[in-house]
This record gives sequence, C-alpha cells and structure tokens, in this order.
Amino acid sequence: MFNNSLVLKSYAKINVSLRVLGKRDDAYHLLEMVNLPLELHDVIEIAKFPHSSDTFITCDDIGLQNARHNLCAKAVEAMRKEFGFSDNFNISIHKEIPFAAGLGGGSSNAATVILAINRLLDLKAPVERLMKVGESIGADVPFFILCKPAKVTGIGEEIQLLTIKNSYPCLIVKPQKGLSTTDVFSVADRFERTSIDTENVIEALETGNDLLLAKSIGNDLYAPAASLLPEVKDLITSLQDDGFSIFGMSGSGSACFAISEDLKLLKEKAHKYEQKGYIVCLTKTIK
Repeated sequence: MFNNSLVLKSYAKINVSLRVLGKRDDAYHLLEMVNLPLELHDVIEIAKFPHSSDTFITCDDIGLQNARHNLCAKAVEAMRKEFGFSDNFNISIHKEIPFAAGLGGGSSNAATVILAINRLLDLKAPVERLMKVGESIGADVPFFILCKPAKVTGIGEEIQLLTIKNSYPCLIVKPQKGLSTTDVFSVADRFERTSIDTENVIEALETGNDLLLAKSIGNDLYAPAASLLPEVKDLITSLQDDGFSIFGMSGSGSACFAISEDLKLLKEKAHKYEQKGYIVCLTKTIK
C-alpha cells in the first residue's frame, strides 16, 4: 500500500565560503563552495491529486510573487519528463525560510518535491538520477537532494560530502529587502575575488578548529551584493562589532549569518536585530 500524501521538511543552507572561479560560455559562473544545511526549514505537504488535469501549488507567504511556486512546478514537470508518469499533485508550502536571502529556499523546495514524488509514486530512482533531474531545474537543487555538509563545485552539480565535527548554533539576519541571484551575478565580474582558502575551511570544519575557520571563510559575492544593497555591508560590520568571529553573507545575499557556541550572545543579538526590523532566525547547522 503506497502513501497518497507526505509531509516533508525542506531545509535551508548557508554557504560558509563561496569562491567564483570563472564563467562558462553559457554565462553560468563556476563556483567553489562549502555548504552547511540548517535546521531552519519550510514544510511541504504533497498529495496525489486523482482525476485532476493539473498540479496545484499553494503557499502561505503571499510575498513570494510565485517564485517558489515556479520552481516546485518545474520540479514536477522535470520528474514527469524523466519518468513519464501522468499523476498530478496538490502541494502546500509552509514558509519559514526567508525569500531572496541566499539560503536556498526555492531550490530546497524543488528538491523536496523531487524526493516526495520519488516516494509517492514508488519510482525507486537512485539518488544520482534524482540529482540530474534537480540539475535541470537549478544549480543549488542537487545539493538539497543530498542535504548534507558538502564541498560544491562546477555550477553546483559536483558535490563532495564532508564529515563535520560540530553542529554550530547559527544566527541568520536578513534585511527586509532581498537580492536577486541573477542581479548579483550580473555585476560579480566587476569585482576582485577575495582571499578564501577552501581547503582550510574544510579542515577547520572537519577538526572543529574555529580559529582557522574564522580566518579562512569568505564570499566572492559579498562585494557585488553590497554594491546593490549597502545594508548588507552595514550588517556584516555590525555582526563583527557584536563580537562574532565567524560571520559572513550566505550565497548571493541578502541574509548574513554568525555562528558561535555562545548561545547567550546569539540570543541577545537576535533580539537586537529583531528590534531593528530585520528578519531573524536562530537555528543550527546540521552535520
């Protein structure tokens, strides 16, 4: 007896480090990233929709302007193209991951739909095949199919899983304004690359060496993002002034993060940024 419906968590991520290595002929940028999943998640409820001629997607965040709906719809159609089924679905998305934040919410939702359809239809597809389907939707989707700490290269499709020593309490702070990934990448080539040692970042995470982690991380998209939304620069400066040693911007922004074992400091600063009108989440990285 197969399930007719599933309720699944759709996790966010932070890019602890992100290097832009170059640009392909098709305009996609080649990246080298270290990604950590977060306990912060959306909830996706998906059910088979018998006798329906279409798939219906609803979301409880009216501010999304259909962006995530489109990625979830693309996930359904990409799976349909790959596996040839005729089923339609009713998909409900409960949002907790901020939008246009660099936390991968849309890609995570798409990956979760792919995994859900594989289970609901009992397709028994190997994870590598599902990752290829995800790659056709967006560069971050294959990572979320696995949703484990990883070094991610290429345009996002090459994934090397990492063994991380610690789970880190993590403060996410996002300005009310978001940033479009496309917009940030469109200006990225105007800026110099930063000094990021990816192998040191990996060693620091594997051994729990926070001093090494603090001096090795970085994000080549930070300067381009800050040029489009100066509030990001103000926020990074503020996190440093707060006493955090491990902090940065995730993805293409506009969300920034600080990770620390000092829960009192994290909670105190979370309250501070809430009072200032930022979107704030206290969460934890997943190892």
